[in-house]
Amino acid sequence: MSATPRRVTPAAAASPGGKPRMVRIELTFKSLLTVLAILAGVWLVVHALPVLVVLVAALMLVGALNPYVAWLERRKVRRGFAIFLVFAIGAGLAVTLCVLTVPTVIAQVKAVAGHEPQIREKIAGYLEQSHLTAILADSIRNVSYTEVLKSSQTVLFTAGTRGLEIVAYGVAAIFLSFYMMIDRDRLRGALFAVVPRSHHIRLSRILLNLETIVGGYIRGQLFTCLLMGGFILALLLACGVPNALAIAMFGGVMDLLPYIGIFLTMGPAVLAAWGQGPAVAGVVFALMLAYEELESRVLVPLVYGRELRLPSSVVFFSLIVGTAIAGLVGALLALPMAAAVLMLVEELRLELPGETVQPEDLAQQQADSRGEQEYERRAESMPANQAAAIAVEISGKRKMDEFAAAHVHGVADKKDAPELE
Repeated sequence: MSATPRRVTPAAAASPGGKPRMVRIELTFKSLLTVLAILAGVWLVVHALPVLVVLVAALMLVGALNPYVAWLERRKVRRGFAIFLVFAIGAGLAVTLCVLTVPTVIAQVKAVAGHEPQIREKIAGYLEQSHLTAILADSIRNVSYTEVLKSSQTVLFTAGTRGLEIVAYGVAAIFLSFYMMIDRDRLRGALFAVVPRSHHIRLSRILLNLETIVGGYIRGQLFTCLLMGGFILALLLACGVPNALAIAMFGGVMDLLPYIGIFLTMGPAVLAAWGQGPAVAGVVFALMLAYEELESRVLVPLVYGRELRLPSSVVFFSLIVGTAIAGLVGALLALPMAAAVLMLVEELRLELPGETVQPEDLAQQQADSRGEQEYERRAESMPANQAAAIAVEISGKRKMDEFAAAHVHGVADKKDAPELE
């Protein structure tokens, strides 16, 4: 039998004879199971982190591709064929891009490597012009690549292995997202089956918001990266800079990274333009800086909408946490996950200390109540998968009404409009 822990005072801790009294404190079986479950959960998260990253990446792909599948479904295309068509088009575009760019990029990288001695000598000559950097000129001229390669073989092997792992996890995430979209109804029905029906409307609204956040982030990242790569390519070709395609592709990929991406996109472009003269390098620097400002102040808010406009402190902290947990992949997944957490806090109506109930919160609660009543009436005695479809339909129509009302008042972004299935 378990005993309830109690506070023992000095007077009660001793017997009348002055001898100390032993007090037994026993944990209940339920408390012991709770502690063991928490420890097992922590252990599972630590040891199964790659699996969780693959799952999160697959969910992000589902959120990004599902609007296109829904668009095809609304045009009387069967869901299975629509999913196959979307993945086939995506794979075709990726293969076409690789065929058109990879051979050229490899040739340009080989050309850069062939001109490495001249580039190194030119950099050393610039460094000799200042007494502050002249000491570095001899070090650059006397670089021994043989010794560098010998000392970095382990690092290169580790980096290559890590790169193959990332590719394998990426392929696994693509296949997992494909099967998740095929089995959408059963997976969604299973999720709704374990949640009380009184919370189905809120759950469906959360799922719609997650799709908006995650899908918008993926599509927005792809769009802005393509724009950045195209701009760098056009700029370098106009300035007569060699190896423009390789530099543009590298800059487009590095545009994925917040904060440090600006240095990794501008740096190689300006250095490559320096070979055409300081004036060309200055033009490239000025135009790249202007485009970075245009992207951060106009394109990013326009493409991502309101869903990912996070405070700078949240963005910075999320990047630190994501990088510490899963490296570069974690940094890429950090922002949509942070936006999803903030959305969950808002949707679950978590009341913070000292927070007062706002009129819009009361209106939201009343709308939730009406939606739940309609859902209970329409989904009575239905299986979980059919009830889930009705809940998503009710939440989607309500979100469309909210978007329309906000658009009338001029506070909605077109990118925030939900995709209804």
